[in-house]
Amino acid sequence: MDLTGGEASDDLSTRLIHGEESTLPGRGQTDGRLAQGSLLQGRYRILSVLGSGGMSTVYKAQDLRFPRVARLCAIKEMSNTILDPRLRQQALTNFEREASLLATLSHPAIPQVYDYFTEGDHSYLVMEFISGKDLEALLEEMEGFPPEEEVIRWALEICDVLKYLHNHKPHPIIFRDLKPSNIMLDDQGRIRLVDFGIAKVFQTGKRGTMVGTEGYAPPEQYRGIASPQGDIYALGATLHHLLTKQDPRLEPPFSFRERPIQAVNPLVSDELVAIIDRALEYDPQRRFASVEEMQRALLRLSATKGISPGVSRPRAAPARGPKPLWTFACEDEIRSSPTVVDGILYVGAYDNNLYALDAGKGTFIWKYPTEGGVGSSPCVSEGRVFVGSKDHSLYVVDARTGRLVWTFPTKGPIFSSPRVQFGYVFFGSDDRHLYVVHARNGRKGWTFEAEAPIRSTPALGKDAVYFGDEGGSLYAVNVEGRLRWRFRSRRGITSSPCVAGDLLFVGSKDWYVYALELGTGWAVWRYRTEGPVVSSPAVAEGTVFIGSADGKVYALNGENGQVIWRYQTEGQVTSSPTFYEGAVYIGSTDGSIYAIDAQTGRLRWRFKTEGPVVSTPCVVNGVVYVGSCDRRIYALPA
Repeated sequence: MDLTGGEASDDLSTRLIHGEESTLPGRGQTDGRLAQGSLLQGRYRILSVLGSGGMSTVYKAQDLRFPRVARLCAIKEMSNTILDPRLRQQALTNFEREASLLATLSHPAIPQVYDYFTEGDHSYLVMEFISGKDLEALLEEMEGFPPEEEVIRWALEICDVLKYLHNHKPHPIIFRDLKPSNIMLDDQGRIRLVDFGIAKVFQTGKRGTMVGTEGYAPPEQYRGIASPQGDIYALGATLHHLLTKQDPRLEPPFSFRERPIQAVNPLVSDELVAIIDRALEYDPQRRFASVEEMQRALLRLSATKGISPGVSRPRAAPARGPKPLWTFACEDEIRSSPTVVDGILYVGAYDNNLYALDAGKGTFIWKYPTEGGVGSSPCVSEGRVFVGSKDHSLYVVDARTGRLVWTFPTKGPIFSSPRVQFGYVFFGSDDRHLYVVHARNGRKGWTFEAEAPIRSTPALGKDAVYFGDEGGSLYAVNVEGRLRWRFRSRRGITSSPCVAGDLLFVGSKDWYVYALELGTGWAVWRYRTEGPVVSSPAVAEGTVFIGSADGKVYALNGENGQVIWRYQTEGQVTSSPTFYEGAVYIGSTDGSIYAIDAQTGRLRWRFKTEGPVVSTPCVVNGVVYVGSCDRRIYALPA
């Protein structure tokens, strides 16, 4: 049963399940529900009921302001007809608090709120409709136990949303009612947290009423104390339930230690049992200090056991990709990666041209013709565009007009993308030289000769430049052009190195991803993929993201190289990842652009083009810009 001290807790509720739906009689029947076809606010047409309990009902409805599409929503209705005035006011206050709370939250795992209003004796909350099933329903349908790998994936996604709530500004939010029935798995396989009816803003030392669900609620919550450690306990109880199929509501309170997981499900690892047992400690001080600490423990377990909690595979029906904002057709393949500066997109194509397009509309502004294909990605600095060409030249063009400013010839094709810093432009050439040229006038500063063609794009540190060659060497050269150190891999390094803190990350065609000490070039760790690595790493929040010709996108722990997750595409991944607001965007030779959740490795969406995608996406202001070998440039909403 629910613990309902002074606050009402409704167990249904915002389950928003797309399951069996009943056709409803008109209002005034014994159940008092809205009839199918009823209209609210002249806008929301009731289609069916999704669930009912306590003092509220949740309906499936259609928003009629979108007449050309069937935009669905979930509407939670609360009755104001409770006879006891104190309970009526309390229920209304809780309902309004839930609406206000949800309106301030923005997380992929939390349903969006669209509207809130009152009609007659009822209040309504209009929310995102989520098609899927809650974990309790899934568990009841499942034969046997869910695999440990799957439970860890779910746990990591739950940790992610709890971390968001516990770190919410200006005040942390405690969910207070975590349990399988309040956790949904949507049709894209993503975890969604529902029913915020008793979530509470956390105030240190403040006592409240006893709310939650018996069996999942921690001991201190019975005394009216809500804290982040309470949600950690409830997550532990939820994981225990999922792995044993023992509903804690039917067992003596706080009896998890008397019901060991492995006594029921011996396939669960000792390490996962230890994590759950710590989360379920009776004393809050003995639990994890934060949900972040619990999440790190789960990540370490997944790496140690090779479980890869975020390993996702292509789905028979992958998450539907977004509709392009615009596309622009060039005359040949686009392997260059776009650059967007001041509302203008610059990109090279194998039709020999450098293009400038309006980033908002995709309309043509100008193009500059070189004498060879442009695979190098443009760099924009101080109103000028720098780009290399297969015709052996580096071109510098006025960013506004497209007129040539100067060129610099080399003795080989230029696939390395230029970088501008300290008033100089740095780039490599197939003639085996790294060039350092004055950015203003094109005068040569100095060159460094490598052992093989340089197609790697240089990374610029505070006092050195780092780049690889096709012979397998990675160089650190100081700002005066003298070699500081050299690291040798077994195959060519086309991947462009990435500097993050005191480490340098790079991939190699010898199938490895390396982390090197920035000052010495010594290998701190290396991770072996299942194919050559041409993709360049992106580093965000301590994680290294990179693709491999084995078709996978990898997320590696930046400290030790352990795999956090890997996502399998249907082609080679030579495109490089771009991190933006919690997602990784990357292309594959299967012709698709993938948006992958950076925390869990789950697919957010996949957009299919008509040719291989080796271009690296550029994400600016919520728009993904990327080229394809189908000759088109795409602008997609992130």
